[in-house]
Amino acid sequence: MQPDALFTVLKSNEKGISEEEARQRIEKFGPNTLKGKNTSSAYMLFFNQFKSPITLILIAAAVLSFILQDHTDAIIILIIVLVSSGLGFWQEYGASNAVAKLLKMVQVTVSLFRDGKLEELPTEAIVPGDVITLAAGDIIPADSILLTSQDLFVDEAAFTGESYPVEKQEGTVDGEAPLAKRSNMLFMGSHVISGKATAIVTTTGSCTEFGKISDRLRTSIPETEFERGIKKFGFMLMEITLVLILIIFAVNVLLHKPILDSFLFSLALAVGLTPQLLPVIITVNLSTGAKKMAKKQVIVKRLAAIENFGSMNILCSDKTGTITQGKVKLYKAFDGKDTENEKVTQFALYNSALQQG
Repeated sequence: MQPDALFTVLKSNEKGISEEEARQRIEKFGPNTLKGKNTSSAYMLFFNQFKSPITLILIAAAVLSFILQDHTDAIIILIIVLVSSGLGFWQEYGASNAVAKLLKMVQVTVSLFRDGKLEELPTEAIVPGDVITLAAGDIIPADSILLTSQDLFVDEAAFTGESYPVEKQEGTVDGEAPLAKRSNMLFMGSHVISGKATAIVTTTGSCTEFGKISDRLRTSIPETEFERGIKKFGFMLMEITLVLILIIFAVNVLLHKPILDSFLFSLALAVGLTPQLLPVIITVNLSTGAKKMAKKQVIVKRLAAIENFGSMNILCSDKTGTITQGKVKLYKAFDGKDTENEKVTQFALYNSALQQG
């Protein structure tokens, strides 16, 4: 599609759109963000603390204690459950807030035209029809079609798996062509290796190719091995407790004991068999591990991840922004003879200014 046709379809021009038009479009299309991972509100995070079979056993034991008029035991069990769940909630909620604050601090911007002026805005503010400018090192914020380009090479490893840069240039390409063959398009999630360009944004957020892939790959957070082990242990306790209660109740009935007394005795036994302090012990141990990790500048969002973290041999992590700063600094330049040479620095500066390498 030619630039004039693009401008007509997207109701834009080479100097971009107005601020008023941008506000209307962001209301229509939404912010240029991807759907996050399945996150929970504070309420859901709190109620998730009660999903463990062991915790459910303790709640059942507290109810049975009330039925047996043993209010003291019931209150003690409930306090233990609330303390354990409260500790877990406090740790995970605090970690989630800390991560949210860090993400707000790391804001990516893009150069674009608004009201005919070149501005620097957060990528979330981009809408279809915006005209953006790109240079070496820039992250492509949304799916776009090239208007102009000069020696433009882009890294599209996120889509094609190829580590080699792909040359891009303005022109027309068959709309049915695979992503790797669309040489006139720039895709969200890729970044500019060299050169410079201007492009018009066609789709944003979840409507981009990257957003579609992200939506397909979105899954719920899997259980850790530790959580599976605790769940199995909880179900085993429930099964053993139920079997023992049935056996003891049956024996008492066979011995011609009063049925009501036999039932109450079985309930009391069920309360006695529950491991009241186990959830607190688990939560305190995991919280201690999380605090130790916090001293090493590591935020633990899920307490159950501590056990997996401890059994880890090799950790593969995205280093930019965590281990490194995402900045490149030049201290010295050497020629082909391993001799420090200022001319190399000068030529590199000229090349960078012209965006030709």
